[in-house]
Amino acid sequence: MEQGKKRMGVLVGCNYPKTRYELHGCINDVLAMRDTLVTRFGFEPSYIEVLTDEPGGGGSLAMPTGANIKKALDSMVDQAESGDVLFFHYSGHGTRIPSVKPFHPLSQDEAIVPCDFNLITDIDFRQVVDRIPKGASFTILSDSCHSGGLIDKEKEQIGPSSLHSTTTTTTTATSPSQKPKMIPFEAVQQHLSSLTNINTSDIGTHLLAHFGGDASLKFRLPPTAKDWFESPRTDSGILLSGCQANETSADMNPTVIGEKAYGAFSNAVQTVLKEHLGKLSNKEVVMLARKALQAQHFEQHPCLYCSDENVDAAFLLQP
Repeated sequence: MEQGKKRMGVLVGCNYPKTRYELHGCINDVLAMRDTLVTRFGFEPSYIEVLTDEPGGGGSLAMPTGANIKKALDSMVDQAESGDVLFFHYSGHGTRIPSVKPFHPLSQDEAIVPCDFNLITDIDFRQVVDRIPKGASFTILSDSCHSGGLIDKEKEQIGPSSLHSTTTTTTTATSPSQKPKMIPFEAVQQHLSSLTNINTSDIGTHLLAHFGGDASLKFRLPPTAKDWFESPRTDSGILLSGCQANETSADMNPTVIGEKAYGAFSNAVQTVLKEHLGKLSNKEVVMLARKALQAQHFEQHPCLYCSDENVDAAFLLQP
């Protein structure tokens, strides 16, 4: 792949302030990443869009609603050309929802939870990846619960299957300063029911009723849409997830005065980049972040999903 020409990023931090789901480190995560993109990876500030849900959160001009996040991603992809480097960093809650695909009645799919609960699902990210021009790259770093597999059909390179992980259940917070970045499906369902006043357990009905055409493509396409079942092709999508699909990612709110809150995975990636100033491959970033989290006794396992050729490609094609 040729050296990137434009370097563009969309950074989303959702702290859900003054709600029962409030987190503390997500905006700090994306602001730290913005600085890293500029100083280390050669991104121009004008090509980085930041969306946060707190006033003054890094100059955000729009709230990180589902529609606004997808609009920002679409705008970035619309500008992309061969050789460009595209990046999406999300720090916030994730969830798992029942699969709507035929023949998989008991399976679950991954989604992120924007500030308005208009879920963005693995199908939506697959659609974005499929729009990337040939010769460009698109890296997603998702610091959220259940983020493994967030790009539908992307090949697992580091994860529960490739590393024979024995973890089978989600982890839980182990200290007062640690909170899982997860909103259970039942809580998402309850929140959406309060918005629609519709008596149904079908989450797609609620999302379509409240958000209409801005709802996830997963609920707007017929279940038999053939492109869901085609064999995966080599593409430009690269996912670095904060944990496996069946795990939670931690949000840390230090009790020591003066210390900033942070997402465990985002902080681990920053630590890895500071300790290794040369180029690192996508695989090295994930494996080193795993080691950093293990050293701090976090029970989450970052994963890598991408094509074979992108496993050893330099993270964000560092110049």
